[in-house]
Amino acid sequence: MSDHPICVTCGVQFPRGHDTARCPVCDEERQYIGYGGQQWTTLGSLRGDHANVLRQEPRGVWGVGTEPWFGIGQRALIVPGEDADGAPANLLWDCISLVDEDTVRRIGELGGLAAIAISHPHYYSAMLEWSDAFGGIPVYVHADDAHWVEHCVRGRSDPVRLWEGDSLEVLPGRTLLNLRVHFAGGTVVHWPGADGRGAVCSGDILQVVSDRRWVSFMYSYPNLIPEHPDTVRRAVRMLEPYDFDMVYGAWWGKVLDGAQAEGGAKAAVRRSAERYLRHLGDAL
Repeated sequence: MSDHPICVTCGVQFPRGHDTARCPVCDEERQYIGYGGQQWTTLGSLRGDHANVLRQEPRGVWGVGTEPWFGIGQRALIVPGEDADGAPANLLWDCISLVDEDTVRRIGELGGLAAIAISHPHYYSAMLEWSDAFGGIPVYVHADDAHWVEHCVRGRSDPVRLWEGDSLEVLPGRTLLNLRVHFAGGTVVHWPGADGRGAVCSGDILQVVSDRRWVSFMYSYPNLIPEHPDTVRRAVRMLEPYDFDMVYGAWWGKVLDGAQAEGGAKAAVRRSAERYLRHLGDAL
């Protein structure tokens, strides 16, 4: 699949034979076509001029990102844990476009991967390549984004598992929550680890902003379209039963550490929602 087209702007890979006149992910009001027009690359080309780096984020999470910057520039996260039998079973949270032998080897040294979960279509990246690289592991995407998956899948053997409802524990201690922010299937993962403080890995469903004591909520980030107040209120309600004091955002360094936020990370998310709604003339 190294010759399958990858959109340069969003980094999503499409099947061989895709109509490269347009990227359906970018040609939509939440994204944009790059200023130089629609451009494509391939995994083979990326391997020639880009490389992945693995770095530790705070409190037991590893990040995987591509240098130089490619696509949206997000990094994936390796959320550690075990399977039901106590064997290592790491979750890859969100995805990036580049996967190569060195990356697979280094992640193997950390215990490999047992599953992949994706927050929303902008981060589908090369999710099928990543699944293949680790033996065909399942890729969890919320069913409300199924029509986006259809653009990217290869056929009936694809490993994508569409899940429904509000929550799903994909691996012990790693629970997906459909907050519906940004996309109808917009998902975060709750993890009770982070030195026992609990964490939410949020992509940009909860966007950790430059002042890392806060998050924000948007329907479109590049085009500055705000999220609907009802959706924000629902997201806060969905998170209420879960304890967490860390929020890992989508980019290097975008981590809300509750130790630096008044009342902790969970209180910071609620406070952020209150501020967001207040500036829309609304209330939580």
